Amino acid sequence: MARQYLLDTNICVFYMRGMFDMNKKISAAGIDNCYLSDITVAELYFGAEYSDHPSKTMGITETFISQFKILPFNDALHIFGREMAYLKSQGRKIENFDMAIGSIALKNNLVMVTDNLDHFSRIRGLEIEDWKISYPK
Repeated sequence: MARQYLLDTNICVFYMRGMFDMNKKISAAGIDNCYLSDITVAELYFGAEYSDHPSKTMGITETFISQFKILPFNDALHIFGREMAYLKSQGRKIENFDMAIGSIALKNNLVMVTDNLDHFSRIRGLEIEDWKISYPK
């Protein structure tokens, strides 16, 4: 079975901006093997609305999002609570949205694709790849 991936928001932005050959990397992984979280979708919509050209950016964003299956946060709530409690007890808390996205990756047994290694590496058991610097394994 092919590896499957959850794309972090920054990876999606790199793709939409034509950076780091992200289009080739997603293609190499297989677009059917790549997923978005509903948290990432919300962040992408925020970015589009807040941009200098919302109508243009929204069109690009919606076209990008339509290519992927979107996974819900509600299925990963228990993982979120468990991992946030653990990290807080260790004095290593991370941003809530990153924890939510990482929890979705864990719940669905997906490799987390991000260049935010600092935050996501704190989540126990989460496999991470940084496609900004490498191709999918």
